[in-house]
Amino acid sequence: MTGQTTALSPIPSTTEILRRLIAFETISRQSNLEMLDYIESLLAPAGARIERFAHEDGSRANLWATIGPEGGGGVVLSGHTDVVPVTGQNWSSDPFVLTEDSGRLYGRGTADMKGFVAAAIHAALQAARRDLATPLHLAVSYDEEIGCMGVRRMIEALAARPERPALCIIGEPTGMKIATGHKGKTAYRACCHGVEGHSALAPNALNALHLGADFVAALTRRQDDLARNGARDPAYDIPFSTVHAGMMRGGTALNIVPNLCEIDFEIRNIVADDPARIMAAIHADARAIAAVHQPRFPQARIEIEEISGYPGLETPEDAPVVALLRRLTGESGTSIKVAFGTEGGLFQQATGMSTAICGPGFMDQGHKPDEFVSGAQLALCDAMLARLVEELAAPQSKRE
Repeated sequence: MTGQTTALSPIPSTTEILRRLIAFETISRQSNLEMLDYIESLLAPAGARIERFAHEDGSRANLWATIGPEGGGGVVLSGHTDVVPVTGQNWSSDPFVLTEDSGRLYGRGTADMKGFVAAAIHAALQAARRDLATPLHLAVSYDEEIGCMGVRRMIEALAARPERPALCIIGEPTGMKIATGHKGKTAYRACCHGVEGHSALAPNALNALHLGADFVAALTRRQDDLARNGARDPAYDIPFSTVHAGMMRGGTALNIVPNLCEIDFEIRNIVADDPARIMAAIHADARAIAAVHQPRFPQARIEIEEISGYPGLETPEDAPVVALLRRLTGESGTSIKVAFGTEGGLFQQATGMSTAICGPGFMDQGHKPDEFVSGAQLALCDAMLARLVEELAAPQSKRE
């Protein structure tokens, strides 16, 4: 039996573990190593086999932990350590101190998604006291909130192995419903190049902000076309692909015609839409906007670069992971699809693991002041993962 060194030690509750996790201020791009040290301090003495996959500067890392037999197969419980900033948010209590009130647990990351990570650690500690026939894996990543960037090092290592887990549960908040899909996302930066000049002689210059405004208007037209004529998936709240401009920067002083404007925008596509096709049309728009000005200003151009992206997730209703989650949760109806992105598409695409999303809480509680997860949701998650441990455990005859 694994975990004999802690067999007589009490296992901390999910809430106790969550209390510790919330105290680590693991904002994206900042270190998560102290949080990983804490997780490892629980799992390693229990017999878990642990690996880390570090960022190139060593400041943060992914953690991979396995309980149970060697070899392939098994189930992955996947969650991320990073949280969004609290700067400028008006919290009723310290966001990095877990606060309980009226059945709710408040703190940054309680819903997205340290609540699930705490439950997964609790389940792993329970699994370590069982003789598992099939392994249980924990995948804990960093920098998910900035485009699912950190997990890629770990996924690349898993994809290169001859034996891999079979199923993956992404514990993002779904209210403990089974989610089988989300849109893909690709982020871009458009650099609009004009010609600077004194604002008193503005017509003799080419205002890059004006180029940017024309480009944003073109993005709006593309969005309108997708909404009217694009492919649709009624499982989503917004059933079509979207184009969104989120940031626009340019200019240094009011009396200077700016020569550069940068626009950050994104495409969130349903599986039926190819983002490359959408981008081909946007590139054509950019060339047309610049071409109008090039006879007078040969420097005029709009250059577009990809910043980040991750694939969508589209898991069939009859997939093995969906069947497993139906047994574990008792859910029998049609699964849902979620508006937000996850690491699920990366896991599925790179490793072939059957992947779905199911976790405690609701995303509309995340990323805002007084983020919370309810105790009832955590209890449902604990019950689901306890049933998972039972499924992975060897028959009684094999344990004797």
